[in-house]
Amino acid sequence: MRRIKLTSQEKRIEGALLKGEYVDISKVDQDEIAQALARRKKDAVLNIRVNSYDLESIKQKARKLGVKYQTFISELLHRVAHN
Repeated sequence: MRRIKLTSQEKRIEGALLKGEYVDISKVDQDEIAQALARRKKDAVLNIRVNSYDLESIKQKARKLGVKYQTFISELLHRVAHN
């Protein structure tokens, strides 16, 4: 049988599965999770022009948070759209 090489993340998941750390969820919970993920799916492209100083400031804030600046901008837009 061929041995599959797992990444460190896959090894942690496998270990958690073997320890029983994951539990089954109901179909309703599973559907709610799937719907939440679908709502957050990024399926549109947006091209905008912004001030270079503003963009640099956004990039710096994203770096401090440890996220990519495009992800940071997307999250900001999401929060504005839903608040």
